[in-house]
Amino acid sequence: MPETLSYDAVVIGGGPSGAIAAEELALAGWSVALIDRAGRIKPCGGAIPPRLIRDFKIPDHLLVAKIRCARMIAPSRQKVDIHIDNGFVGMVNRGEFDEYLRQRAVSAGATRMTGQFSRIHPPEAGPWRRIDVETGQERGLPVQQTIRAKLVIGADGARSQVAKQSVPGADRGKTVFAYHEILRRPQAQQAQQADYDPDRCDVYYQGEISPDFYGWMFPHGDCLSIGTGSMDKGFSLRHATGLLKQRAGLDQCELLRKEGAPIPLKPLPRWDDGHNVVLAGDASGVVAPASGEGIYYAMLGGQLAAKAGLAFLKSADSRDLRLARKTFMKAHGRIFFILGLLQRFWYQTEKRREQFVKICRDKDVQQLTFDTYMNKALVRHRPMAHLRILIKDIAHLLGFARA
Repeated sequence: MPETLSYDAVVIGGGPSGAIAAEELALAGWSVALIDRAGRIKPCGGAIPPRLIRDFKIPDHLLVAKIRCARMIAPSRQKVDIHIDNGFVGMVNRGEFDEYLRQRAVSAGATRMTGQFSRIHPPEAGPWRRIDVETGQERGLPVQQTIRAKLVIGADGARSQVAKQSVPGADRGKTVFAYHEILRRPQAQQAQQADYDPDRCDVYYQGEISPDFYGWMFPHGDCLSIGTGSMDKGFSLRHATGLLKQRAGLDQCELLRKEGAPIPLKPLPRWDDGHNVVLAGDASGVVAPASGEGIYYAMLGGQLAAKAGLAFLKSADSRDLRLARKTFMKAHGRIFFILGLLQRFWYQTEKRREQFVKICRDKDVQQLTFDTYMNKALVRHRPMAHLRILIKDIAHLLGFARA
């Protein structure tokens, strides 16, 4: 077995959350190992809001598309176009985007290792925690590398093994499964026939596409992502995606690859183990309900885990690790709660989906929705708009609103 390696911190998972955590720790002067599985590209729509681009200094060359309109499509095929005034939502290809973030972490001083996390050992006396990573094979047998660190950040995605092995209650987290296909962008004639717009995202609220979530078509420059998700294990996501391609007029586009992955439904009640492990990103459950948005929250979660970890490394007080969840939920817990209510109510029947899309015709709804999405904060300076939206919601629920 190779010699045990020692670092101040080890980050398990090289996605946006883990890469940002490793970068933050390395910039602060601590020795950091970033453990990443090679060759995996997470299934993801790839949308990043202006707040993310600004806060994390994302260069423009990584944006393969700039979305300026979102089209919502009801069960009746009625469409509502929501235009983004004075801004855009950036689209990234996760392969290039994630690698850029990992390289940033290395440039900051992190040590990058390719391997598969296999085990975290129980807490020991003193500051150290040991983990085992499978780094390859020798004579047909796995090669295990043991690493010891004072801090372990688990950023290894939904159904995190770090969380499962170390954080109480992590096994109770629920997930929705998402599936998408990456297609070649349609040529001019086909794009015109399909009403394909490279600057517009299409979102389908239709029970045949998803009984409890939505289907999507997101442009990505010379390609596009099209897919759906559901909690219903008996629902065929591949069949639904095929149907979605037909309805979007994109079923003749070249298939480049297909991918699927679980997405967490809500933040876990606990992100640390009370010793020296803290979770970040999908591992901690931070994907927004209703929208399924995860990149911004993953990167913020990685940043907050690193800040909590820095406090812990300086104090050796494990209570400092609680700061990651506490800070996140103070800033975004209310938004997640509201989005969860929205998903549980509006996504359940065709009638409610139809009403939901109808509500989205309202300019107040559109403005407040995008203000919140773009800036990642509830808008408080327009109380009359909130009141109007509440009245309109009640009217739709009681069937008094006009079509």
